[in-house]
Amino acid sequence: MSDVLIYADSVRSPELRHEVPISITDPFLYLERNGSRHVVIGSLELPRARELPGLEVHSLEEFGNDELVRSGRSRREIRDELHARVCEALGVRRATVPGGFPLEVADALRGRGVELVADPELFERRRRVKNDDELAGIRRAQKAAEAGMDAARELLRSGPVTVERVKSAIEDRFSAHDCTADEFIVSHGWQSAIGHHAGDGEIAAGEPIVIDLWPRDRASGCHADMTRTYVIGEPDDEVREWHRLCKEALDRALREIRAGVTGRSVYDGTCEIFEREGYTTQRTKEEGKPLEEGFFHSLGHGVGLEVHEAPSLGLLGEELVAGDVVSVEPGLYRPGYGGCRLEDLVLVTEDGCENLTDFPYDLQA
Repeated sequence: MSDVLIYADSVRSPELRHEVPISITDPFLYLERNGSRHVVIGSLELPRARELPGLEVHSLEEFGNDELVRSGRSRREIRDELHARVCEALGVRRATVPGGFPLEVADALRGRGVELVADPELFERRRRVKNDDELAGIRRAQKAAEAGMDAARELLRSGPVTVERVKSAIEDRFSAHDCTADEFIVSHGWQSAIGHHAGDGEIAAGEPIVIDLWPRDRASGCHADMTRTYVIGEPDDEVREWHRLCKEALDRALREIRAGVTGRSVYDGTCEIFEREGYTTQRTKEEGKPLEEGFFHSLGHGVGLEVHEAPSLGLLGEELVAGDVVSVEPGLYRPGYGGCRLEDLVLVTEDGCENLTDFPYDLQA
């Protein structure tokens, strides 16, 4: 078993938050050595860290922090010396690190004879199967997403409204469910043909409105992800057809997802539906040119401590495993006019999947 080393904070590092499931905003050292798990952390966070099961918690003082502070060295020099002392004390000579391990920290450890090897896939595999706390957090975030979508739909039913007002109502619902979101999408008209256009301005009757929400549960740090498409008033025939095909693709994907199938095979099923009706997909696009209409993105992705994580439901989609949580989001788009996307969140099981999303698919708000 390889030793593991992570230096980060548990707010921005999903690799660390998976191992140390509390929010700590300052970076600290996490190590695994011969099956034992260690954190080295300042006194401010010691009490909370000590409450976590399975962790050996060390203070900075154990490795001479007081003496180093008196020495007059810089903050970075003290940090690097502490890391070297920790590795020496615990016998770490070679360790696997995440792909985002800080370069300057890596250089300092390598300079002290510690060999570091980046292996992002190792940490992805660790996080693929969600533990009970993470799954509970995803379920809470999904309820927040549904509450936010409901708030948006209520406003759209009242007639033309601004994106800014809709977003404010959504954020209020997120907060009421103890969730947050730095970004989410309420795009309309031509904006909705641009996959991640956040949206702005007055929403008019008759135009497609794509609302894509991925709130983060405060307690667990885990996300949900869901999308619905609406029209105020009467949808035109093109949007109706897009919506029908997206729902057909979503239903087929939900029937096909189970442990052992590949994300690519599920993606291919959606492409078959769209290609049958004459829409271009990543499978049929012109070689060497970007695709900006039709079905131009993957069918979905893993969701957890990151809103976009492994596995993929796309051209490079790997085999699904029981415990994966994945989004399923077929969409169709025409530049200058708009788009349509539906997205549910599912838990992969041995013999199928559990749809974590419980929200209607109505096109008319």
